[in-house]
Amino acid sequence: MLARLFRLHGLLVASHPWEVIVGTLALTVCLVSMNSLTAGSQMCSWNECPKVEEKIHSSDTIILTVTRCMAIVYIYFQFKNLRQLGSKYILGIAGLFTVFSSFVFSTVVIHFFGKELTVEPYGKVCSLLSCALAKFALSSNSQEEVRENISQGMAILGPTFTLDALVECLVIGIGTMSGVPQLEIMCCFGCMSVLANYFVFMTFFPACVSLVLELSRESREGRPIWQLSHFARVLAEEEDNKPNPVTQRVKIIMSLGLALVHAHTRLAAEHPNQNRSVEGPIAKKLDFGGTMWPMSMGLEQVITLSLALLLAVKYVFFEQTETESSFSLKSPIISSSPTQKPKVSGEYCRGDPVAPKPQKIMNGISVNNPTSPSVSELSPEADRTFRNKGARFLSDAEVMNLVTSRNILNYKLETVLETPERGVAIRREILSPKLPVPSALGCLPYKDYDYSKVMGTCCENVIGYMPLPVGVAGPLLLDEKQFYIPLATTEGCLVASTNRGCRALSLSGGCRSRILADSMTRGPVVRLPSACRAAEVKVWLETSDGFRLIKDAFDQTSRFARLEKLLVGLAGRNLYIRFQSQTGDAMGMNMLSKGTEQALHRLQQQHPDMEVLSLSGNYCTDKKSAAINWILGRGKSAVCEATIPANVVKEVKTSTTTALVELNINKNFVGSAMAGSVGGFNAHAANIVAAIYIACGQDPAQTVGSSNCITQMEPAGPQGEDLYISCTMPSIELGTVGGGTNLPPQQACLQMLGVQGTSQTHPGENARQLARIVCATVLAGELSLMAALAAGHLVKSHMTHNRWCISLLFCFGSKCNYFLSES
Repeated sequence: MLARLFRLHGLLVASHPWEVIVGTLALTVCLVSMNSLTAGSQMCSWNECPKVEEKIHSSDTIILTVTRCMAIVYIYFQFKNLRQLGSKYILGIAGLFTVFSSFVFSTVVIHFFGKELTVEPYGKVCSLLSCALAKFALSSNSQEEVRENISQGMAILGPTFTLDALVECLVIGIGTMSGVPQLEIMCCFGCMSVLANYFVFMTFFPACVSLVLELSRESREGRPIWQLSHFARVLAEEEDNKPNPVTQRVKIIMSLGLALVHAHTRLAAEHPNQNRSVEGPIAKKLDFGGTMWPMSMGLEQVITLSLALLLAVKYVFFEQTETESSFSLKSPIISSSPTQKPKVSGEYCRGDPVAPKPQKIMNGISVNNPTSPSVSELSPEADRTFRNKGARFLSDAEVMNLVTSRNILNYKLETVLETPERGVAIRREILSPKLPVPSALGCLPYKDYDYSKVMGTCCENVIGYMPLPVGVAGPLLLDEKQFYIPLATTEGCLVASTNRGCRALSLSGGCRSRILADSMTRGPVVRLPSACRAAEVKVWLETSDGFRLIKDAFDQTSRFARLEKLLVGLAGRNLYIRFQSQTGDAMGMNMLSKGTEQALHRLQQQHPDMEVLSLSGNYCTDKKSAAINWILGRGKSAVCEATIPANVVKEVKTSTTTALVELNINKNFVGSAMAGSVGGFNAHAANIVAAIYIACGQDPAQTVGSSNCITQMEPAGPQGEDLYISCTMPSIELGTVGGGTNLPPQQACLQMLGVQGTSQTHPGENARQLARIVCATVLAGELSLMAALAAGHLVKSHMTHNRWCISLLFCFGSKCNYFLSES
């Protein structure tokens, strides 16, 4: 019942962050206002406080100094624990909102009770529970999950934090009965700070976390920037780490005992024979040290400040390297769920009566099996190093032993060692003996590569990188601008041929392009109980009210994705729903997937009998040849055109307009129709698309749909001797942010074209410009290849470039020599 109450409270706070934050600030302002109205001569105000002479004994100073030093040391070790928790992001959230708000609120509360707080160094470290609550929020994939996870986290952490705050207040409250005036004042302030911190943790902190994640919930790629893989199973982890019921009972008994002590003390204080009166030291001004700091500094303040500076210097200059432990944002804390059965090491035979205990994996390292066979094989010194400092201080051979015994997971080598290149090298050493040719990896380079850009984004289990030659074609004159096109390929003549087409276009005044459409698609499949029910849902989705409901849910997931239309197909009792939306400068599949998933949740609420079979039902269609993409388009739809004068056709292309037009009809139209081609009414559009995609960090598999192209040629000009050529490409799927575009070499190629990253003035313009460049380069390649085919140069040019021993047989031909000189 108590957990359910805290869960509802957490859901309320996370769902209404603005209201909670404004309400907290309003309460603080009200307390300040009430303080200014009620301040009288008998109590301290913000600016002045009646001076009360008091005699400070040396014993009081010693007690106060020791207490302050203990508090600073405690704060220091708490901060180190927070630094090792796993994330500067969490530490920043917890520290910023908890420390600042607790201090401000505590100060207001103290002034409300008529006290004055003089300036003195004071630190209130946020609770580890605040960081745990932040982990619950960061483990979410959407804002809806943020609220749900915060509520679940509050249900788990709320009762514990409430009891801890109560015990802390009662324990600190004992200091108010010590008889040391300054210690009593400090303990009073400590109790108020604990209460303020509890108030902040229950209201202000979760509201701020929810609001911060909502405002920064999406990256350029469409993924939540705060979705961290090492918090993926934080719910199960915290459930397992719930406090022991026995410990909770002890705290409750302790709380009752402390409450009785406080009650007895208060009753005794009211007795007229007591030396203490109600007007105790608490009524004195909160002037620590007896003077206004820093106008005059007492001995205890000097000792306290010196200790704080000493610990700060020790941390910054002597512990920074060790503090940056293997717990980082790039490494998951838990990489195997509690319910997942680990693989049995090869050291255990099938007939062993006792199976190994499941290993708990932390940061890719087995941590709950201190006597595991692999670790025991290490030398005592190496064993201590592995347990205390981590695997990065071990030798390569020792790390390989730990990987073989699965004490370190193979795919986590880069993270565990904190040196990606070393992790790749060790993985290669482990893999090489298992290959048919052990020396096979010798020619696959791996050094001097920025693997930090690859980890968690582009590739896993990395063993090296594949160097590809990148050629340049151009200048390509497109829309009165010149572009130099990077082409990554291993096909001879491709760059030369494309370069030849670019030259012909430049001599003809360039080409012109337009973007016809810009929208990515995702097509899930859902199932209804019957075909009639499926038809009813289809009709509902096609109504304005149905579309509006789905659109509202879809649009909430992204700053860029806005649902434009739905196309619903029916097959029996299955519904295939094609979502269509713009995606800014990203290719957008992740963005569409996230929005589609949220829209399906809303649809399922509207029609509870609906079952989601798959987020992708091939109705998109992605990375497969499909007529729907050819007809309706997908990604960017572009068209490019140019008119080639007769003299350029004759001199550069060594052909005629009549021959090119006739060849285009019989090859690209009739030939493709005879083959039953879908979107393949071109000579070799996929050649150009694949080369640009590889060079610019696109998904090479998208070449399947992106190379849909129809190439048209017509006679033009007064005499019909000029050549009009156009390429129409309805489904160019690409982006300038996300995925492989984040890698430095691919970014360099995008920068060559002036389209790297996100357009600051017009989001999505960089991706659209890249689509126009692709279409124009395809046109140049089509023009060159068709001219070569018409003139009979194709085989000669390939033999010349790829077979130098045979090229001598052909280079005596005037046409071949002309081709080489012109290209």
